[in-house]
Amino acid sequence: MRNGPRLVTMVQRLSEIALVGFLCLLLLADVALAFGLRQAQFAVPPCGLLGIGAYLLRHRYRVQGAVLLMALSAAVSLTGLVFHAEGAPGAAEAGALLLITVGVVRWVRPLRTAVILAVLSAVTSQLASLRPMSNASLAFGFMMFVAWAVAVGAGGYLRYQLERRQATVSAVRRAERLELARELHDLVAHHITGIVVQAQAARTVAALRPQAVEPALEAIAGAGAEALASMRRLVGVLRAQDDASRHTGATLADLRLLVERFSASGPPVAFDVGQGLAEPSLAPEVLTTLHRVLQEALTNVRRHAPHASWVMADLRHAERGVLLRVRNQRTSADPRLSKMGGGYGLVGMAERVKALGGDLLAGPAGDGTWEVRAWFPLDPPDRPGRPGREITAS
Repeated sequence: MRNGPRLVTMVQRLSEIALVGFLCLLLLADVALAFGLRQAQFAVPPCGLLGIGAYLLRHRYRVQGAVLLMALSAAVSLTGLVFHAEGAPGAAEAGALLLITVGVVRWVRPLRTAVILAVLSAVTSQLASLRPMSNASLAFGFMMFVAWAVAVGAGGYLRYQLERRQATVSAVRRAERLELARELHDLVAHHITGIVVQAQAARTVAALRPQAVEPALEAIAGAGAEALASMRRLVGVLRAQDDASRHTGATLADLRLLVERFSASGPPVAFDVGQGLAEPSLAPEVLTTLHRVLQEALTNVRRHAPHASWVMADLRHAERGVLLRVRNQRTSADPRLSKMGGGYGLVGMAERVKALGGDLLAGPAGDGTWEVRAWFPLDPPDRPGRPGREITAS
């Protein structure tokens, strides 16, 4: 398997083709039945054809297609009842209505709209069961109600799973924003402390040596500019009011220490820092986030690929920024292959990276490895949420 998401997309498309093919077979059966019963039965195949069209266009016209199909189906049913025209319900029409009901319950917002459409779908299916003027109508009506209940239950379950995941992702992103706000606050406090110390020193020596004040003023200006940039990045990010531990940022030495500790208890890690990459060229909040991303990536290796024989990490300049890559050997038993995007640790890391104007990518690479990439601009944006450059896996 070269690419997990691509395989999932292929399976989804094949499933959709199979369902459409099945509906087409049901439509052919409706056409054959219409030529057998004649008269009013010829009104049934158009409903089935409309149902197939509504199913194919459900992503763009989900509500409109459902309403149009139910309106036409109800009109045909009521016309048959008024004129006492004998006929049988359409198989393609019923199948398309059930499939569309699943999608309506799963995707349509707000929830009250989905509930209204689901109830109308039940009414439409029961009206269709009244078309045949025989004892079979009762059995068909019962079968349609059971099928409708299964469709609503399946759509409701999928909707619940989707909303639960969205709520979890939102909670993780909020937690990362608050953690980032706390760290940025500490960085600003660190700079402000330096400004206060430099100002006090300048006031002390101003009376004795005025020429010594100029370097202190330059230091104050530099610290103030850095503090202002961090404060701009802090705007719009809520700050957590808790007793979490605080620090003024990480260093390249902290990244090396993290790798050494991981290698002592897990797969060996080769960590390389590119030439010309030094701490003064990286903002403190970028270094802190690099440390967090590296920690999360190594934690995932220990959790999902504990038997990997090697892990490679490197930090280097790339695309007018800095790029952190963490790669490890991938095995067929790696649960990350079947849970693409299922974890929330990297969701939080992506939120943190994006807040600094960067991008984060995690997934299987073309050479059979698992790769995590985090790119940061050398000049971080002044405000959170500014889009960064997009990176792709090799």
